[in-house]
Amino acid sequence: QVQLVESGGGLVQAGDSLRLSCTASGLLFSTYAMGWFRQAPGKDRVFAAAINSGGTSTSYAESVKGRFTISRDNAKNTVYLQMNSLKPEDTAVYYCAANPNRYSTNSYPNYYSYWGQGTQVTVSS
Repeated sequence: QVQLVESGGGLVQAGDSLRLSCTASGLLFSTYAMGWFRQAPGKDRVFAAAINSGGTSTSYAESVKGRFTISRDNAKNTVYLQMNSLKPEDTAVYYCAANPNRYSTNSYPNYYSYWGQGTQVTVSS
């Protein structure tokens, strides 16, 4: 059974930083590309960042580019999202997801086969 478990969310002030983690089990982590998506209240789930299986290629939504960094540690079956200079508009539930196309940094949710349960990030002004 595949499980993706996010952690690291919380309540912070604007300008602060957070690092989210997502640990996978039940799949061969090193063969999956990974992504982070987020969903604000009353809005659709949208792409934030993605990384290929080897960690050599990344992509970002324009709204987070330059502030967020995605990385992974295949030895620990974990993908990270370092979030700096947080803004109130970054408030959302953040989800990690696994894409079986190992070379992809695709932003479309439909390409991702497995999803975590999400972790809440709240940024106060």
